[in-house]
Amino acid sequence: MSRINLHQQGQQKELSRRGLLKTAGGLTAALAVGASATALTGGTANAAPATFVHPGALHAYGELNRAKVRVAAGDDPWLSGWNRLTANGHSASTWQPNPQATIIRGGDGQNYGILYNDIHAAYQNALRWHVGGTRANADAAVRILNAWSSTLTTVTGNADRFLAAGIYGYQFANAAELMRGYSGFDLERFKTMMLNVFYPLNNQFLNNHNDACITNYWANWDLCNMNSILAIGILCDDGAKYDQAVNYFKNGAGNGSIRNAVPFLHPDNLAQWQESGRDQGHTMMGMGQMGAFCEMAWNQGEDLYGYDNNRFMKAAQYVAKYNLGENVPFTTYTWGTGQNCAQQSHTVISSASRGQARPVWDILHYHYARRRGLSVPYITRMAESVRPEGGGGDYGSNSGGYDQLGFGTVMYAK
Repeated sequence: MSRINLHQQGQQKELSRRGLLKTAGGLTAALAVGASATALTGGTANAAPATFVHPGALHAYGELNRAKVRVAAGDDPWLSGWNRLTANGHSASTWQPNPQATIIRGGDGQNYGILYNDIHAAYQNALRWHVGGTRANADAAVRILNAWSSTLTTVTGNADRFLAAGIYGYQFANAAELMRGYSGFDLERFKTMMLNVFYPLNNQFLNNHNDACITNYWANWDLCNMNSILAIGILCDDGAKYDQAVNYFKNGAGNGSIRNAVPFLHPDNLAQWQESGRDQGHTMMGMGQMGAFCEMAWNQGEDLYGYDNNRFMKAAQYVAKYNLGENVPFTTYTWGTGQNCAQQSHTVISSASRGQARPVWDILHYHYARRRGLSVPYITRMAESVRPEGGGGDYGSNSGGYDQLGFGTVMYAK
């Protein structure tokens, strides 16, 4: 199918979804967007589209085209977001990749910083190509992607190797999705790398959790691996992998599934996040991880943003409200109650890293306040407080500064 036809199909899905969102949250709406009744009660569902939309991971044609038009017109806040992107050194078309055969995260010989810096350079250059139309940036993105797909064979280390496979897997796939069809990009070789190097670790973690207790790992561990599988499914037109990720979101046993990641509902449309008693940095990372997951699914016709009566929206409101300095209710969260688990509890919400800036809010504001037209005052205030959002390299030089691809203002403001 041609790219034009795929775009038309995506636009038809978008119009269809907008009508469905008026009743999203109930069984009828869930069935209408492609879930089955069994998916809501613990079974599985075939969620993958008959034909995948491309580009259709974090960025679809509509968002890319709007950013291009708004930046060219000099409109804010898009222009401010664009200026944040072009000021980032990773977006320079002169960036030279440093591919490695083996990437290690955790333990001796760590070198994973090389990988995440190159991924963010590929992604940022790809954005500059789509929004600014500069071929030198496209060539830079392709140069990085091709260098790694011809070199990387192994991601390893201690348990943190699963974080590397998840975070960098979904980010890498998103950069590649933006460059598919560009002259000189070896998409098939890149797909092979994603399927052979990243997916096996993603799949291993979700199935076995590093041979640990199912509740041993925080929500972000599941979420990044779910994101990688979903993004790989989209990149590779692989419906089985797409379904695996979406079904885990709905019914998975680990902490990344929606009801485990958001374990408690509170009054006033607030809901507690699984890591809220841990610290706020990881909690806001969770907003970025689940937001990315929902956006990728949305661009393929699946509404997970509104799943289970807007459960994720309520959690994002809760996290935003607390990080704006306001009080929120907290229910004691206990984990490690299964066999071979060490039971632990959080009895109060953590103030550690409270108010930390992370580029995760504009995408949530765009969806809930703009697409859906819902009142999400805390999400809106958080988005306004961190705008214009930057990306990798703008929020610290360690790995935490690269957990999100960022640049939500130029891509999602409206």
